[in-house]
Amino acid sequence: MTPPTSTATPVRHGTERTPFRRSGLRSGLRSAVPLLVATAVWGGAAGVLALWWIDTAAVVGAAGWLTDAGRITGLLAGYGCAVLVVLMARVPLLDHHIGSDRLARWHARGGRYTISLVAAHTLLIIWGYALTAHTGVAEQTATLVLTFPDMLKAAAGTLLLIGTAAVSARAARRRLRYETWHFLHLATYLAVFLAFFHQLSNGADLVGSRAAEFAWYVLYLGAAALILWYRFLVPVRRNLRHRLRVARVVPEAPGVVSVHLTGDRLGELGALPGQFFRWRFLAPGLWTSANPYSLSAPPGERLLRITVKEAGDHSAALARLEPGTRVWAEGPYGAFTEARRRRPKVLLLAGGVGITPLRALFETLPGEVTLVHLARRPEELALRGELDAIAAARGSTVHCFVSEPAGYALPLTARALSALIPDLGSHEVYLCGPPGMTAAAVRALRRAGVRRRHLHHESFEF
Repeated sequence: MTPPTSTATPVRHGTERTPFRRSGLRSGLRSAVPLLVATAVWGGAAGVLALWWIDTAAVVGAAGWLTDAGRITGLLAGYGCAVLVVLMARVPLLDHHIGSDRLARWHARGGRYTISLVAAHTLLIIWGYALTAHTGVAEQTATLVLTFPDMLKAAAGTLLLIGTAAVSARAARRRLRYETWHFLHLATYLAVFLAFFHQLSNGADLVGSRAAEFAWYVLYLGAAALILWYRFLVPVRRNLRHRLRVARVVPEAPGVVSVHLTGDRLGELGALPGQFFRWRFLAPGLWTSANPYSLSAPPGERLLRITVKEAGDHSAALARLEPGTRVWAEGPYGAFTEARRRRPKVLLLAGGVGITPLRALFETLPGEVTLVHLARRPEELALRGELDAIAAARGSTVHCFVSEPAGYALPLTARALSALIPDLGSHEVYLCGPPGMTAAAVRALRRAGVRRRHLHHESFEF
């Protein structure tokens, strides 16, 4: 039998949605927030350097240069720790306008810089103090750790930070389950807490300066308040109010299921098509994990739906969920929404189960929308019946391609994509799929003339 690899409804009929109208205010805010955040971060770093500059009359000799370099790197490392915490606090203003994956990339890049600063600070201070005291490095290390106030806690915090950095390296992450990596990563909060006190006890630029000490307290207490509010208190309040439960589990394709969830006043969550939640199912073997899954249908007042492919212990167990299972959800998160759109024509490009957020967008985006769904085999084209029905209702086009059997694939090249979508360069593109497919698609789309600011994708890679 010929595999169902391409479906299109080129004749416009049915209930086509309202034409696209761009909101200048919303677009301007979305563009301004990343710039404002970056400016604030670098401005704060300049302010931290000013503390050292104002407090330093002169730098003399090798010991002075080493010690002052240690002071600078220590100030920047302490500032960097607070910034990293804020970036991962899941503040809605940042998450919805910058995007969870972009914030995660900033956090990862900033983490590498901060760990480097921590290591440099440790080595430079020990070396500088050793030269000043005319002692060996090992002896000076013992003196600092054992006799200076709060230094034992700082040493423990430093070791925790370095250990977290080691497990966060890409090579190490590939060998870890998401749940294991997540729990290990929580150690950074403890590490920052342990290291905080020695900054006020021993920091030459903070000790004796009420203004600098006050600013440091505001920075750290502000970061702690954001974490406490958005990572803990808001999820508790929302889950007690909305009381989510599993309504039913529906097979969609081999190894793919949709989990339908019901709750109270779900419209108050403010979830948008394209966004995701972190889901914790309160069932044996699942309650310890909070994994990110996108909404696969527009959110309703009483119902939410996610569609999940078996890719590990957690996702595989979702197929066995019983109706009535309580669910703990955190979110909504992500900026993979209509708010990113700037052009009237849209291409939704999905690979495998990456169709889930795009299916929700396909139903709700106004204007001219084309959807392309790639899968390995015909039976893996999850939600295809729904996509065809949506396309018919709104007068849009769906193209489906598979790798097996041969002859029905769509090469991810600029030529192939341009042949399928002749005016591709004038489209806004939303892309979701496995990492390899996403990387290949980004290269092809860029070569086909799609500008970077019109190309949107989010990744849940950890």
